[in-house]
Amino acid sequence: MTASLGTDPTRTTLDLGPAVELVSKEEGHRQPLAPEFVSAEDFSPLEVAYDFGRVRREDIEAGPKNIWRYKKLLPVPSTVEQTPNTEPGSTRLVRADRLAKALGLKTVWVKDDTGNPTHSFKDRVVAVALAAAREFGFEVLACPSTGNLANATAAAAARAGWRSVVLIPKSLERAKILTTAVYDGDLIAVDGNYDDVNRLATELAAEHPKWAFVNVNVRPYYSEGSKTLGFEVAEQLGWRLPEQIVVPIASGSQLTKVDKGFREFGQLGLVEASPYKVFGAQATGCSPVSTAFRNGHDVVQPVKPDTIARSLAIGNPADGPYVLDVVHRTGGAIEDVTDEEVVEGIRLLARTEGIFTETAGGVTVATAKKLLETGKLDPDAETVLLITGDGLKTLDAVENHLGPKATVPPSTEAVSKALGY
Repeated sequence: MTASLGTDPTRTTLDLGPAVELVSKEEGHRQPLAPEFVSAEDFSPLEVAYDFGRVRREDIEAGPKNIWRYKKLLPVPSTVEQTPNTEPGSTRLVRADRLAKALGLKTVWVKDDTGNPTHSFKDRVVAVALAAAREFGFEVLACPSTGNLANATAAAAARAGWRSVVLIPKSLERAKILTTAVYDGDLIAVDGNYDDVNRLATELAAEHPKWAFVNVNVRPYYSEGSKTLGFEVAEQLGWRLPEQIVVPIASGSQLTKVDKGFREFGQLGLVEASPYKVFGAQATGCSPVSTAFRNGHDVVQPVKPDTIARSLAIGNPADGPYVLDVVHRTGGAIEDVTDEEVVEGIRLLARTEGIFTETAGGVTVATAKKLLETGKLDPDAETVLLITGDGLKTLDAVENHLGPKATVPPSTEAVSKALGY
């Protein structure tokens, strides 16, 4: 299916697969597909609307082992897999029985997205954003980032042969700075927090019409990439939905799009549209959505971030109100955990399941524990935890908590003594 109009005046049609138009989230105003992210009618965020047609399980199962197996459900060209991209997705879903026992849950699955090309879920959203940006005639891939998005954007641009411009807070973890700089794009550190960086990116997007800021001017397409997490979880569970899922919250887009993915699978008859609950996880040092939920508010008040979970440190989350909507609609809840609990969450997942997560995953695990202890999470319900980034990116969070059990001379006696034998 094609739609008209891109930013390239020589292009007469636009191939974004099943995508047909943009719709405002608040009042449902409709407009043509374009690199725009806010409705001029009601000033609310825009999202992609589709005409899916018939989509079958067997068609998906016959697709590539990456997110393009779901291309009929994404705003990407029909030939997307034929263009250079990082081919993210198809990461493992791990049955986590030892973690379940430690937490006191009956059944736990860990969606381990550390296996993506730059070791976080951001490869998914950037791949979709790049595909849309190509169609709109952009020439530079750009972003403001708390870290993982910086890695993914720089890598995707390098793979595509594009220039990248990446803006980060100067306080970002050293590992994430290095794992962005290695792709040799234009990496700019900004003296400010993420919200300052995001405002700067919005200004630059207006000044540079050939720059595709993945989470600004092409955000409606970018955010759809998070649906693939929901799609994969359902497919990997044997074409069914989990009973409850815990999702970390930064901007809030991931949580809302996982829910959208579940709903679309149900509407298309790919899974039984069974009920499920969505739970949100934040760090206490940046918990505006959790605070709003706890206080019964539908408005999210911005905060100044102060947490080791820097990948979640967005003090003014764009999709915060929509997270509240999803959580209330599904009967879930939102909680936050301290930095100390985050570190313990990282260590608990590592020692029980052999998965080393970054701080965002520590937030997810620790929040699941807290939700269970406060009676919000059902201990008997099948639970999925989203682990969205690799622990090697945030070594500074655990370096003062870990190390050798002992330092000994090279003798068997010394080793035995250190081990208590």
